[in-house]
Amino acid sequence: MRINQYIARATGMSRRQADEMVAGGRVMINHISAAAGQQVADGDVVMLDDKALSITADRTIMINKPVGYLVSRTAQGAPTIYELLPPDMAGLKPAGRLDKDSSGLLVMSNNGQVIHKFSHPSKNLWKVYQVTLDRPLKLDHAKQLEKGVSLEDGISRLRIEIQPNHLTVQLQEGRNRQIRRSFAALGYEVKTLHRTAIGNLKLADLASGRYQEIRA
Repeated sequence: MRINQYIARATGMSRRQADEMVAGGRVMINHISAAAGQQVADGDVVMLDDKALSITADRTIMINKPVGYLVSRTAQGAPTIYELLPPDMAGLKPAGRLDKDSSGLLVMSNNGQVIHKFSHPSKNLWKVYQVTLDRPLKLDHAKQLEKGVSLEDGISRLRIEIQPNHLTVQLQEGRNRQIRRSFAALGYEVKTLHRTAIGNLKLADLASGRYQEIRA
């Protein structure tokens, strides 16, 4: 396989980041500086910053993140998602984020390509959330959110379907706390936010705090 793919699979970084490592002279193959696009054969020794890399078997899971857990390796005064996983899954990395107060579908993998697929905006995957607010959403505000509201980091557009007890919200981006900030711009507070799908991957009946391995 190509050197950037090897590095991506061994570290969880994107291929673009791997290319930058190679271009910066930080990668060696058999103690010789690697070249862009170079192939890695069985038995080759690949080093990044003097650290040997190796590829483990691909492993990808989806987990139903509970409210109150951080998508982080650092506790910062709250439990992290890694406390829900066995020790042999400590090397998995999250594809994107859910904030501490949000719950639902989160993909984790040791394959950089999978992480890129589920997290990068260029993949245009629709993310689906169930949202409850502090008060009923006005119809004209729903239309305004679909047209776009201005946030400090740009225009935010949401697809909204008003259900009897909650809103179904869809978006393709996923900027930091984007849904919460979008509703706040119109004077609403998000009380609960639960992600149920990313693209064709659905949380279905997976219980809170549980995970299952998937092929992605």
